[in-house]
Amino acid sequence: MGKTCTTSEIALALDGQLVGDGHIVIARVAHPSDVRGEADLALAVDKALLPLLTESEARAAVIGKDADIEPGLLDAIIIVERPRLAMAKLTALFAEPVPVEPGIHPSAVVEPGAQLGENVSIGPQVYIGADAVIGANSVLHPHVYVGPEAEIGEGALIHAGVKIGARVLIGDRCIVHFNASLGADGFSFVTPQPGSVESAKSTGTVAATNEELVRIGSLGAVIVGNDVEIGANTSIDRGTVAATRIGAGTKIDNQVQIGHNVIVGENCLICGRVGIAGSAVIGNRVVLGGAVGVADHVRIGDDAVIMAMSGVGGHVPPKGLYGGLPAKSREKVYEEHINISRIKFLIKKIESLTARLDALEQGKKND
Repeated sequence: MGKTCTTSEIALALDGQLVGDGHIVIARVAHPSDVRGEADLALAVDKALLPLLTESEARAAVIGKDADIEPGLLDAIIIVERPRLAMAKLTALFAEPVPVEPGIHPSAVVEPGAQLGENVSIGPQVYIGADAVIGANSVLHPHVYVGPEAEIGEGALIHAGVKIGARVLIGDRCIVHFNASLGADGFSFVTPQPGSVESAKSTGTVAATNEELVRIGSLGAVIVGNDVEIGANTSIDRGTVAATRIGAGTKIDNQVQIGHNVIVGENCLICGRVGIAGSAVIGNRVVLGGAVGVADHVRIGDDAVIMAMSGVGGHVPPKGLYGGLPAKSREKVYEEHINISRIKFLIKKIESLTARLDALEQGKKND
């Protein structure tokens, strides 16, 4: 049996206004089309979902402040000011984390010198390297690897298959999802003589070849601030000498690649399949839409928003709203799109004018 709450308890948790019966016991949150019984709370914060309540078995629902609902349709409604914030609180209230038994599973390996805080849960076949530190109340799911001298703060949740390299530092209350990699070596190579990329950058042509690729080692670490969330299959490479840094409160989606020496500020949102090349600097509260690419050494200012599928090849000012390939201000992107849509009409006009001019020229010849 999962968690249950009364409608009055839910209204209090959501800072919502309860209208109706506050004693209804709720065992499940459901989309209005997926209500299975009277213990389900219909989440109808989108106005388009309100008609579904007329045939629902639910006795209670959460609705937005501007919703218009038939009186007496439900036994209880909870009215919220900001629906998405209410959804966040509601899902947290009814979340059912996958449990890991307290203590250290017999199949886990904890090397000498490792320090484990109070109330930790270490799942099956976890490996914790020498002199690593696991903070109090942290949970490590099965098959997690923690390298030597790595540190994980208090209250962390590390899901199955995560790999945390040596000397990586992770703050308090961080969440790392399945199969993420923190602290792999950076992708950094050099040619003994100037190679194809260097010649292309300096001359605009490929005037050299890469006869040999010499590996540049990664001596730095990865430092992750408090309250960071890192998505599944995301990779964050360690720095060459200095650390790669992720600021406190930043949320990173699945399949993101963050290269060596990158600095990401606080409270950023980095969506799926973003790629950030080495030594880029991302300011505080920046939003990178899905599949954005950021070139090496680029700086993106605080509070900037980069639209999905954009390629950032140059610096972006604070609060810049950029998009496109290469990325430019939204105004320029829209201007270019409008101009492109006009091209076919311009071609037709040119063809018409050319035909008229040819006719005039032919008339002169006939005269």
